[in-house]
Amino acid sequence: MRYVYPCVLHQEEGEGYWVSFPDVKGANTGGSTREEALEMAEDALVAALGGYYYLGEDIPLPSSIGEGQEPVPLRPIAAAKVALNVAMRDQGVTKVALAKRLGVSEAAVRKLCNPDHRSHISTVERALHAVGRGLIIEDAPWPSPPSVQTSTAEGSGRAA
Repeated sequence: MRYVYPCVLHQEEGEGYWVSFPDVKGANTGGSTREEALEMAEDALVAALGGYYYLGEDIPLPSSIGEGQEPVPLRPIAAAKVALNVAMRDQGVTKVALAKRLGVSEAAVRKLCNPDHRSHISTVERALHAVGRGLIIEDAPWPSPPSVQTSTAEGSGRAA
């Protein structure tokens, strides 16, 4: 499954945009420009998916991108966590059962399953393997080019 959620950009009167997600209620954000609103969209999406998880609700899966909608891909770690939740739900694997399979505490599994909690990708990948799933990484053209910070004299830099 590709974890790319459709969003709708709404232009406000005057200046600014706000973003909504048809599949994920509560994932709303905005920005003064179209680009800023789309940059904020993924953070709002991940936070809302974390809210679904926290409330014990099924995490909604993305529908296909429709006319007038923009794609918002999840970061790999968040996508892997959503995939883990879906696999556990589909197989009826509880957090206690997964903890036992992994040799960790249930609290560790709760953090591991939360899309809005930081985890190491290798740990999530190990959990996915424990439920018979795995990750396939592919690259694709980005919906819009991200802004890039230039390197400093020390050679460090990062993509925004």
